[in-house]
Amino acid sequence: MKTNKTKLIAIFAFLGLLLISCSDDDNQMPTVDNTITGIASNASDLTLLVKALKKADLATTLQGTGPFTVFAPTDQAFINAGYTASVIDNLPTADIPALKQILLNHVVSGSVQSSGLTNNSYIKTLAKGTASTTNTLSMYVNTTSGVRLNGMSSVITTTAGSTFNIIASNGVIHKVDAVITLPTIVTHATANSNFSTLASLLTAQNLITTLSGTANSPFTVFAPLNSAFDTATTNLYSGLSSAKKTAVLTYHVVAGANVLSNAIPTTPITTFETGTFTVAGTVITDEQSRQINIVLADVQCANGVIHAVNKVLLPNSVP
Repeated sequence: MKTNKTKLIAIFAFLGLLLISCSDDDNQMPTVDNTITGIASNASDLTLLVKALKKADLATTLQGTGPFTVFAPTDQAFINAGYTASVIDNLPTADIPALKQILLNHVVSGSVQSSGLTNNSYIKTLAKGTASTTNTLSMYVNTTSGVRLNGMSSVITTTAGSTFNIIASNGVIHKVDAVITLPTIVTHATANSNFSTLASLLTAQNLITTLSGTANSPFTVFAPLNSAFDTATTNLYSGLSSAKKTAVLTYHVVAGANVLSNAIPTTPITTFETGTFTVAGTVITDEQSRQINIVLADVQCANGVIHAVNKVLLPNSVP
């Protein structure tokens, strides 16, 4: 009898433990995905972003450790750019790599809240254009009025006017009102107001299309800042014929090469204008033996790279 009682007690004890275990399982809360992908998946206005991330095989990446900063286009932003749900679902396999780079152009390594975005600065995205296999694309940040990115997309703010940070377990999300396409030389020249004089001169000489495209690219552009156009330079330039104005502008461009600052040759460099200049460190000597300083380097574009200079370079063809 004792043996039977002992067995019964053991069975009831086991059943009791089993019931408690089942009860604990029933009371467990479901796991919440607080990663960037998880938060975006639960946002009613980021459905197309999530669809695009899955299509480009990036959803898992943005569930990873990170940290990442994602400038997340809303559904309306995707629709405005032509990326409807149907377009994304039926995107040809050959077009997926391009979509992936566009999406990566919205991602920055590190967790950067709005207070960490500096006016008139460049940050590096995770995207690559065709110009460089090593230097990822630059994004220009303007915080003069809200946060403007590459001159084409703005961070959406709350009704109170504060920049909207969505904190994830592996970074931060900023919703934006437009898809940020891969920037060209012209994109950065027009987005950064410090290049506004150069941008207007390029437009006047019909060089915008050239520097926006891929023919003769990649380009390395030694771009004069607005301050480079002092009174003497402006007077000289304005007195030139149209052909010589084009010669001055193309003298700042090297075609067929994406030359980063750490790889600028010390031998004479042939320009798009077919003239030459030399570079020693950060100092350029033009054909008129004038010295010009590189003051900002390696602004990476999809079709080339920009180095800002503090003076206008002059070829011998200009008096």
